[in-house]
Amino acid sequence: MKASLASPSGQNMSPSLVWLFAIASGLSVANVYYAQPLLDALARDFAISHAAVGGVITATQTGCALALLFLVPLGDRVDRRRLMALQLLGLMVALVAVGMAQSAPALLAGMLAVGLLGTAMTQGLIAYAASAAAPHEQGRVVGTAQSGVFIGLLLARVFAGGISDLAGWRGVYFGAAMLMLLVAIPLWRRLPALPPASHGLSYSRLLGSMLTLLREEKVLQVRGTLALLMFAAFNIFWSALTLPLSAPPYSFSHTLIGTFGLVGVVGALAAARAGQWADGGHAQLTSALALTLLLLAWWPLSLMETSLWALVIGIVLLDLGGQALHVTNQSLIFRTRPEAHSRLVGLYMLFYALGSGLGAIGTTVTYAHLGWHGVCLLGAAVSLLALVFWWLTRVSPSLAQLSHESD
Repeated sequence: MKASLASPSGQNMSPSLVWLFAIASGLSVANVYYAQPLLDALARDFAISHAAVGGVITATQTGCALALLFLVPLGDRVDRRRLMALQLLGLMVALVAVGMAQSAPALLAGMLAVGLLGTAMTQGLIAYAASAAAPHEQGRVVGTAQSGVFIGLLLARVFAGGISDLAGWRGVYFGAAMLMLLVAIPLWRRLPALPPASHGLSYSRLLGSMLTLLREEKVLQVRGTLALLMFAAFNIFWSALTLPLSAPPYSFSHTLIGTFGLVGVVGALAAARAGQWADGGHAQLTSALALTLLLLAWWPLSLMETSLWALVIGIVLLDLGGQALHVTNQSLIFRTRPEAHSRLVGLYMLFYALGSGLGAIGTTVTYAHLGWHGVCLLGAAVSLLALVFWWLTRVSPSLAQLSHESD
């Protein structure tokens, strides 16, 4: 069975392979989010209280964290193509196991495995794409793959809701397993054969080297901090949005509220473009524009109670800024250690996970005490902090040493 060659010679990656990375990444990440609109059905079928059914999401997110620490780094040590094949096979088994679960413990174990292998596949593919791309197109390729991730995340809830209406929640997971089977064949045939970048490292040394990377790579420290703040701002908004929209005067259904997320598809367009700008040496300008959009978004978002159009405009600005910054961050980080792409993406996404968790906790407490305007003030403050931090790393002698990036 043949494998495509990588492009270290400087030749551009074929468009079909770039889109294969994007589609596979989107389908992989979607598995992690199918459960969110299905919690009511899961609570009913497994006799789990509504207060405890959140454990399904907790199990999935626990699997995500374990993947970032223990599975994603393996891409630097072993044959990536074979690793993808094994993880994809395991993911299909996990999806079928969830669909066949007959008890709450079996469901939670399956969800943990889906989070583990779905995240490992997604982030492994992003690192794979970065390693397979020629240096001059790395930002564009990573940006396109990241667009797939973003669209997959947004459409996961729509897919789950639609399929569950037709075939029940179990049909969602059986259907997801079929989708992964369909993408398995082109992945195996088309993924480039790349030699392991750090073949000589033992697994324990590989994991230990992640601490070294975190300590030594200043770009990772800066861009990871920006990711933490940016994803905190994201979750401050998305975690609180359901609360005012489900209450009077709107009283929207959860399905209708979920459709507001589709507005964010516009952000996927920014992802690929931001990668191209980073390839062209404009990473800092892109960062400044992205952080400015992230901050400005909170003004129309604060007007939601009087105008839903303002809400839509705010979502577009938030997603444009967030996705542009996310891809720029990854493009800069991948330039630092070509032999450590998998470890770098694992570490970077840990910053993302921490920021998301802090944002979700902070926004629920803020909404309870200060309402929607308090949420917007919190989001604007975090976004402003991100912009100020980036600016200080450019002009302050004490912080500028953290950043070795250049336009």
